[in-house]
Amino acid sequence: MTKGKIRVLIGKPGLDGHDRGAKVIARALRDAGMEVVYTGLHRSPEEIVETAIQEDVDAIGLSILSGAHLTLLPKVVKLLKDQGVDDILVFGGGVMPDEDRDSLLSQGIAEVFVPGGATVRTIEFLRTQFPDRE
Repeated sequence: MTKGKIRVLIGKPGLDGHDRGAKVIARALRDAGMEVVYTGLHRSPEEIVETAIQEDVDAIGLSILSGAHLTLLPKVVKLLKDQGVDDILVFGGGVMPDEDRDSLLSQGIAEVFVPGGATVRTIEFLRTQFPDRE
């Protein structure tokens, strides 16, 4: 029995003002049948976590190009844990050096997607993580 559509929040933490990638992935996820909440630009990790909890999402996708990924992405994971939320998956995308991937994964980021990758990779990743969903 399925539990409905996968619900994903796409967030733009920090001062990064470039949102084309976030909008592209949000559209791709919607086109794949997922429900998507896009928070818009310049959101704090606290705002992103609050919105994710209120919207009852399954996953948070954080798009970042500013270079603050080693700070902002793990902060979202920590804030979720501080709130006692352990069932929201967090993944990241954007411009991030390859050498930072292992650090992010070890801090609770489920996956990291970089520019140039096919959006179908993110779709397949989420469907694999939530196989009981449509």
